[in-house]
Amino acid sequence: MHRPPPVHPDRSGLDEGLLAAVAAGDARLTPAQALEIHDRMPLAEIGFWADRRCRTLHGDVLRSYVIDRNINYTNVCTARCTFCAFRRDGDESDAYVLDREVLLGKIAELCSIGGTQILMQGGMHPGLPFSWYVELLAAIAERFPQVHVHAFSPPEFVEFVRFFDPPGATLHEKVRAVMEPLREAGLDSVPGGGGEIFADAVRRKIGLGKCTAEEWLTVMRVAHELGMNTSATMMFGHIEGIADRIHHLELVRRWQDRDLADFARDGGGSCKAFIAWPFQRENTPLGRVPEWGRGEGDDPDAPFPGDVVARLDGSGSKDAHPLFGRRVRMAGSTTYLRTQALSRLYLDNVWSIGSSWVTMGPHVGQVGLRFGANDMGSVMMEENVVSSAGTTYCLNEPTLCRLIRDAGFVPAQRNNEYDLIKVHDGPESPDLRITDWSSLRAQRLHQQANRETEPPAGAKVELTVSEAQAVGPA
Repeated sequence: MHRPPPVHPDRSGLDEGLLAAVAAGDARLTPAQALEIHDRMPLAEIGFWADRRCRTLHGDVLRSYVIDRNINYTNVCTARCTFCAFRRDGDESDAYVLDREVLLGKIAELCSIGGTQILMQGGMHPGLPFSWYVELLAAIAERFPQVHVHAFSPPEFVEFVRFFDPPGATLHEKVRAVMEPLREAGLDSVPGGGGEIFADAVRRKIGLGKCTAEEWLTVMRVAHELGMNTSATMMFGHIEGIADRIHHLELVRRWQDRDLADFARDGGGSCKAFIAWPFQRENTPLGRVPEWGRGEGDDPDAPFPGDVVARLDGSGSKDAHPLFGRRVRMAGSTTYLRTQALSRLYLDNVWSIGSSWVTMGPHVGQVGLRFGANDMGSVMMEENVVSSAGTTYCLNEPTLCRLIRDAGFVPAQRNNEYDLIKVHDGPESPDLRITDWSSLRAQRLHQQANRETEPPAGAKVELTVSEAQAVGPA
């Protein structure tokens, strides 16, 4: 029986006794305590407590990564997210749907370099029939039974319900009617894409046409009920307030408590990992919004509009500030590390915290291993969404292992269940075999694009099979 640790709302979030209990798993933070920690605790100190909590869960020695490939099967999407540079309406020259054999070829490339998993997501394409998804999953399962399929984020499932009108009286029943045949065809787990920020005022501004927080969480509850694991995400550093970030963490934790209580005894799944990253502004509509303090009439000494609107219970109203949604507050490396550390302290019922080197760069990602993260995510073989917004980092497996080792840990390859496949503690480890690091300079990252068009600014494209083998797996 899942029993959440107790809260102590009468204690300050800065109380060392409370923090020691949180790190040990014997207490949990309240939203107000989390806000106090975020606003008042020095960066090094919040890193210390997050690292201590991480070591309680994951020990002092190993930190992990996965070999997978991020496959975006289409960029056609019905949503109008203002933070996205990837989506297309469908009539543009660079709109695409991957041919099945092309997609299967991508998986074959992954397997040839030791990959174990694909992360497969797309835009929400209104023209693809349900059979397209079922047959694709069946083809993957038949040809690559060893590959774990981590696919279709909650917004996609909500659109599946809208597109295909499955039977059911509630959203839960309708999602289950869609998810069950996909699971039977070969879906193994559900990724946490589309989380963004759950607070309604923010979500309505930045995620036009995308599912609500309640819908997102309902999809994940259905996945857990069916025995599948999931992940959760948060994209921050745009129009939201700090309280919105904490409310987001609170909803992840609250629904995880509920799902563990309801399904764990019967073999149900759970949210295994949480990953947060800052908004990348290049090439996006939201990126054209002025930074707070730089717009006409801004008073940089006044509270940020998002903080005026935000409430810890998510009830903030967009009408609380006339510039809400019209100014952004970008998040740099220190804000990222603070946010990641807070997520590790707050999400006591989520096993893994991932470090987002893909958006923050390899060395900030490395520092993240001392700010509560136990996992460095994937060696990047292909990436499309973040690259479309102008941010492209590419690491090979030896370099990723070296980053983990130089942070003071032993690198270990994992699978989607966070079971360890290989512990790199000997001389044959990928990084320890390298004698000339100059030969491992960053290679080009594959990005799916129409070759007759120019790639997005800042993106690096087209990784051949031979280059993929040299670079290392996703």
